[in-house]
Amino acid sequence: MLLTIDIGNTSIAFGIFQGKKLKSAWKISTQEILSGTYPKKRMCPHLDIDSAIISSVVPKATPIIKKMITKQHKIRPIVLGENIKAPIKNLYRNPKQVGQDRLVDAVAVKELYGCPAIIIDFGTAITFDVISKKGEYLGGLIFPGIETSLNALSEKAALLPKIKVAPPKGLIGRDTVDSMRSGVFFGIGALCDGLVAKFATKYGPMKVIATGGHASVMAKFAKSIDIVNPNLTLQGLRIISES
Repeated sequence: MLLTIDIGNTSIAFGIFQGKKLKSAWKISTQEILSGTYPKKRMCPHLDIDSAIISSVVPKATPIIKKMITKQHKIRPIVLGENIKAPIKNLYRNPKQVGQDRLVDAVAVKELYGCPAIIIDFGTAITFDVISKKGEYLGGLIFPGIETSLNALSEKAALLPKIKVAPPKGLIGRDTVDSMRSGVFFGIGALCDGLVAKFATKYGPMKVIATGGHASVMAKFAKSIDIVNPNLTLQGLRIISES
């Protein structure tokens, strides 16, 4: 079986594939790995892993995960950007600046849904990635994610509290907490719809695929989203491992 690992700023996603089928998927805290507080025996309980592939945007966490996988499964994981490159034409001015997870998502969308397409990843940061009709990675946009935005409000405004991420009760908040939630969720939803419209004007109609931890809930606020695939990066890693 194949073990796919996506190391992100907030969490690390794991997926076990048997052929093209995702058998199981789970997440652990990135901070727990960096601090050494996560129980290593619980990281990957599956014993029948014969290969592994890693995508990472947290350089300090990568060698820790590699070492743990090698020790537990007696295999050496392939690391995207070190051992192999994502099989997609990258038109960034400096291709090395693109996060590996963004290229992996582009590969997955190109294979699973076709082009042209827009990928919206709702994570610590919200990223837009655009794939051309020819299947090229054109570039994208980066702005603060939902949790990042809410935390920034509480840290920078003395009278605004730190709150949990949860959908608002309605468009207009009736108290401070719900006003913050309405602002972030409806605001980001409108931002996404507006940007998709701008892309459509410039490049023509494009399929919109959402992924990341908040993708499912944001699909209710961004009407331009066509497909939600929370495991897009894991599936992209599986596709790359087979190429």
